[in-house]
Amino acid sequence: MKNIFYVAAFMLVLSSCQQQAKIGFVNNGTVINDYQEKKDLETKYQGIEEAFRKRADSVGKAFQLEVQETQLTAQKSSQAKAQELMGGLQQKQQVLQQRMQMEQQKLQQDFQVEIDSVISKVKKHVKDYGKKNGYTYILGTSDAAATVMYGAEENDLTKTILEELNKEYKK
Repeated sequence: MKNIFYVAAFMLVLSSCQQQAKIGFVNNGTVINDYQEKKDLETKYQGIEEAFRKRADSVGKAFQLEVQETQLTAQKSSQAKAQELMGGLQQKQQVLQQRMQMEQQKLQQDFQVEIDSVISKVKKHVKDYGKKNGYTYILGTSDAAATVMYGAEENDLTKTILEELNKEYKK
């Protein structure tokens, strides 16, 4: 009888030492896509891209006018002079195309840097939230990579995390 008491007490001690893991999950796609800072960033870069397109169109139209004028001049010139004029136009076209391409690449790189910063901020927030609220794990999922196939709704932290992020961003 005494041994049964010790075994029961030992089992009680063991079971009380085991801590239950607290697990939650977040839909990454929803958090990132509905995060106001990301939306504002996209709006900002849409405006910049639109301005770039207008500038590129303007430069393209100006170049077309120059091409037409050069063609008229070339028709009135000797064949050697016409070839020289047209060669100069081709070089200028290549330079303009390279400049526009470099500008567009810079725009894309700048956007990517800022998006990466937003994603890092979200990850840090989720990590801090997990530590502050005693989570052992917070898993991430999305439609593209469903790492959480099922999760009880009370463990879905997506809305909570998103609300906190947007509230923090508004400050």
